[in-house]
Amino acid sequence: MDAKDLRNVALLGHSGSGKTTLAEAALFSTKATTRMGSVTDGNTVSDFEPEEVKRGGSIQTSLVSVIHGDAKINFLDTPGYDDFLGEVVSALRVVEGAVIVVAAPTGVDVGTEKSWNMCESSGIPRMFVVNRMDRENANFSRNVSDIQASFGPGQCIPFQIPLGDAQEFKGVVSIIDPPADIPTEVADEVAAARERLIEAAAESDDELADRYLSGEELSAEEVISGVRTAVLAGELVPILATSSSPEAIGITEFLEMARSFLPSPIDGKPSEISKGNDSAEYSSDSTAPLAALVFKTMADPFVGKLSVFRVYQGTIKSNSEVWNSNQEQAERIGQLYLPKGKVQDNVAEVTAGDIGAIGKLNATITGDSLTTRDAGLKFPQIKQPVGYFRMAVSPASKDDLDKMSMALSRIVEEDPTLQFSRDPSTSESLITGLGDAQIEVALEKIKRKFGADLRVKKPRVPYKETITRTANSEYRHKKQSGGHGQFGHVLLRLEPRDRDQGFEFSTEITGGRVPKEYIPSVEKGVNKALDEGSLAGFPLVDLKAVLYDGSYHDVDSSGMSFEIASIQALKQGLGRCRPGTSRARCKAVNHCTRRLYRRSHQ
Repeated sequence: MDAKDLRNVALLGHSGSGKTTLAEAALFSTKATTRMGSVTDGNTVSDFEPEEVKRGGSIQTSLVSVIHGDAKINFLDTPGYDDFLGEVVSALRVVEGAVIVVAAPTGVDVGTEKSWNMCESSGIPRMFVVNRMDRENANFSRNVSDIQASFGPGQCIPFQIPLGDAQEFKGVVSIIDPPADIPTEVADEVAAARERLIEAAAESDDELADRYLSGEELSAEEVISGVRTAVLAGELVPILATSSSPEAIGITEFLEMARSFLPSPIDGKPSEISKGNDSAEYSSDSTAPLAALVFKTMADPFVGKLSVFRVYQGTIKSNSEVWNSNQEQAERIGQLYLPKGKVQDNVAEVTAGDIGAIGKLNATITGDSLTTRDAGLKFPQIKQPVGYFRMAVSPASKDDLDKMSMALSRIVEEDPTLQFSRDPSTSESLITGLGDAQIEVALEKIKRKFGADLRVKKPRVPYKETITRTANSEYRHKKQSGGHGQFGHVLLRLEPRDRDQGFEFSTEITGGRVPKEYIPSVEKGVNKALDEGSLAGFPLVDLKAVLYDGSYHDVDSSGMSFEIASIQALKQGLGRCRPGTSRARCKAVNHCTRRLYRRSHQ
């Protein structure tokens, strides 16, 4: 399909706002499915993982595509939970447009504001869909007021007027292209809304503005063109009304709005791309050299990795070869797929602007660029959010221990916001993510996909030990066993330092009491002794060790002897320095939206 007829659209919004049911209604109304699934029943196309069915909500981005008129719309259904924010970030990287879904009964929520802010920072044109208009307490006018108060009355404008609210909701009237027989109960509202829309269209073009201000009437084509220009520029954000019930009220009109006003790959904001150290350009030309970005990886114990990619330029063909410019390695392409939830349809090629999937790539991970060896094009890495929620992870049995490392590495490939590490101070294996729900889901997937039963608990606090007063310590190491013996004699002064100042070693030796070639061995020994304090064996921090005196033997002294002497001198001196523990601490910064900040201070 030509790039001008493609729409790549992220479905965003607060958890439970109805993103998945909106996608399900779009599939059903375009006859892509024969029945409409339900999140409650666990049979939707996009929420297909067992972990999603169990929780009744999305935990990963899923692709569903529909054909509407002459356009193919790729919807990326994203999770609303903050724990899975990385999925949203990756989706926004490869789309030109977004739909922010608002649940009509509850209105603008925290997730709505986050979705808006992410679109703003990415420069992505968007529209609002007030979904679930058939539910109790649903009111379109209230939602419009809430949206306009939160994001701008001049920018966010209704493109439709609903016929009824809540249980009385039975359809929508287009303001862009109003019918000849507008129901009398909404005629005045439609007329007023259309006047505001025409004014917004005129503001998008100087010539249209002059004609409008002079009293000249704009044609329907000019209004549509002006509105589309304003939407693509982010100056205008449509507000629509739908119901994702089996009747799918307003869904066809929603798809038409997405086709008409959201950008195609040709209209979208160009992504950064480079060739070597130089910036480069690309076009949405299917005959140009390949430039594609892998934005998602799915791990499968049987087929291996499934890499989901967006083609920006050129064409990927089945049974071909591409160049991974991040790993600097050729990758053999087998069968290409067009994903639709958990189903993958075989295709011969994926052209510029479209989204597809490849199985069993050896070196490719999320964020890698696929191109040709000659073109060498590379996209910037996807900047994933950093997780700070950490749990200690351990195997339930020895069999699970054998599988643990492999399973964790595979799940980290699938979700780059997860990190697996080992804490050297506690010897615990740690898994770090964005929240407890994310880690819980990861462990469930590991058990289901790789058969490894892993347990988590709060990690041990990585205490440190330190000293609180100055003291001197002396140790003479002497050993005679025939031939050359061992001799090293050191006197250390141990001094406390301020928190986070670390360790410092210095020397006050004069007159060669300890030859200078042995002083590095003294420092080495002291550093070794810092690994284990005298109270509970935690590492020592924030102290200064001063070598102020000592002695040596011409024959028996050696670097090893002085290293041993310094280790023992520090250990024996700790008891006189009044040792104590130093608890780990971190800095936390709380972020709050302006709207919630105002509410909290009322």
